[in-house]
Amino acid sequence: MSGLVIEKEKCVGCGACVSACPSAALSMEEGLAVVDGAACVLCGVCVDTCPTGAISVEKEEAAGLDPSDWRDVWVFAQWEGEGFHPVTLELLSRGRALADSLEERLCAAAVGCTEADCAPLLDQGADAVYLCPALPAEYRAEPFCAAVLSQLIRAHRPGIVLFGATPFGRSLAPRLAARLGTGLTADCTQLDIDGESRCLRQTRPAFGGNLMATIVCPAHRPQMATVRPGVFPILTAGRRTGAEIVTVEPPVLPPPLTRELAADQAVQAAAGLRGAQVIVSVGRGIGVRKNVKLVERLAELLGAQVGCSRPLVEAGWLSYDHQIGQTGVSVAPKLLITFGISGAIQHLAGIAGAERIIAVNSDPSAPIFAQAHEAVVGDCVEILEEMIKILEKKPN
Repeated sequence: MSGLVIEKEKCVGCGACVSACPSAALSMEEGLAVVDGAACVLCGVCVDTCPTGAISVEKEEAAGLDPSDWRDVWVFAQWEGEGFHPVTLELLSRGRALADSLEERLCAAAVGCTEADCAPLLDQGADAVYLCPALPAEYRAEPFCAAVLSQLIRAHRPGIVLFGATPFGRSLAPRLAARLGTGLTADCTQLDIDGESRCLRQTRPAFGGNLMATIVCPAHRPQMATVRPGVFPILTAGRRTGAEIVTVEPPVLPPPLTRELAADQAVQAAAGLRGAQVIVSVGRGIGVRKNVKLVERLAELLGAQVGCSRPLVEAGWLSYDHQIGQTGVSVAPKLLITFGISGAIQHLAGIAGAERIIAVNSDPSAPIFAQAHEAVVGDCVEILEEMIKILEKKPN
């Protein structure tokens, strides 16, 4: 079991650990330090504080778990009523590469749709689709899907399970991780396989987006991650020989403890950004609010969506639905044109999937130029006005 270990032979009763403990889990009894296991959060502060090295954290080992028994890459296919969420196809594209690297199968798990609905999953390269077509009306979708998936995962032992970091996926994945006793890395922006350990390398922004952290899960299975929509491009894979749909029976569940009274079906502009082929994005280098109209006009002429960086949302110039970046929407357009965006790391994380980036900025040292395919140093407003003038003269 995991826990804090205090070696009485080394403890000198100085009380330094008691003073340092942020959760008040340590106290002194008969001149020696003792720990309240229920209060201890295993933060390790006392370990660093103890002058005699009497305190250590004993890590729990995954008894009997052999990672080689857990094979294949699975993607949760989020059914939206009329089709799968676009992030499903994005994850299948990336999952295909991961599975090929491991020489394993790529599988999808779907709930609440029909066999005919699953054709896009097979066309995207899935070797198998595990389908539970029933979704009882009296059950909320997240706990029902968690019950279905936990049943499937225990039976088939996939090594990797991926979810879209949608509101639904962010609710479902932690429920499932808790049921299975494994870890979960949220909001990943990159997924790779470590060649030596064969573990999934899960990269995500950390410390407010100021650096990127790569996380591995060597001792537990499955390895689970949620991935932000728009991070990975949808690649054409084609149907695999022998691909199949396996229909599974729904689990027997007790009566639900909660009931959904209403659902918000609002479709926001963010959905348009995620699926946009062309985006014109603007930052505070645009100068003044009235110049946003120029960006909107250029987007209209190009048949594009309008995006922006966080400062413009905070200033009230554009709504949050237009915000691109770590705290907004991740996008993967074929063409992204930016005006006056310097390129903070939080913003760059949201445009990593763009196929072509043209950046316009008056600062030749702007960080965005390092990620852009074409860099234009100049006055944003002048270049916008010139582009609009040229496009307005073109015949339809």
